[in-house]
Amino acid sequence: MLMPKKVKYRKRMKGRTKGTAWRGSSISFGKFALQTLDPGWITDRQIEAARIAITRHVKRGGKLWIRIFPDKPVSSKPAETRMGKGKGAPEYWVARVKRGRILFELDGVDAAAAQAAMRLAAYKLPLKTRFLNSEKRSFII
Repeated sequence: MLMPKKVKYRKRMKGRTKGTAWRGSSISFGKFALQTLDPGWITDRQIEAARIAITRHVKRGGKLWIRIFPDKPVSSKPAETRMGKGKGAPEYWVARVKRGRILFELDGVDAAAAQAAMRLAAYKLPLKTRFLNSEKRSFII
């Protein structure tokens, strides 16, 4: 799973993810991309599941770029624990994404294979996404 090697603080506040992404909202590396249409959190397991879905569909051909990284710890208290006694231990890591953020980029495959691979990846993610082609217009998956 993806996670930072070291962080300054072990626990973080929830925060807000409103607005539109300015950074990371355009295709920079590949020809095809998967862009989010909703703000939210994507966990390290969801990123890994989407990555595996893409690489398996293109049969390890082409080049894949993951444009997000889970750097926010999410803590939770154990089940059936009484209120109080502080914040729970960090359980998993999430990447905060705003609307318009590019999640994955792909190059070295044809458009039909790229769209099918990105569709499989979109099934693994909790947010609404769309497929972008740098040569043509975008398609909502």
